[in-house]
Amino acid sequence: MSIEQNKSTIKKFETMINTMDIDLANELISSEAKFTTPISPTPLVGGEGYLSVVKFMRSGFSDVRWKIKEMVAENNIVAINWTCSGTHDGEFLGIKPTGKTFSASVMNFYYFDNNGKIINDIAAEGMIAILKAIGACP
Repeated sequence: MSIEQNKSTIKKFETMINTMDIDLANELISSEAKFTTPISPTPLVGGEGYLSVVKFMRSGFSDVRWKIKEMVAENNIVAINWTCSGTHDGEFLGIKPTGKTFSASVMNFYYFDNNGKIINDIAAEGMIAILKAIGACP
């Protein structure tokens, strides 16, 4: 697939994570994709697996949103600088709701297969900014 097609997929991906659209997740993410995350002892698989991470975030931040700030693409990789924001209105990692808001810069690298589906997502550590914003760490 072309770089432009991969970038177009990421724009749809932004809609998918903000709406929790399982049909769109299955369209954009390979059913064989495996995602590792600190919230699961085993890899999460496919679109449903990916959305389980979004659901986890929504459990602590019901209004969490991701917005693309910058996008760079080369070959089968698209790098995204996201703004992730929300309000801590649910328990998150054992921390009771604080009502505090956050806005954090989060970096992800998305890898595509030859069919234009996402097969991997490597995330930079943006969680620390979220934890600082809600007072969970200094």
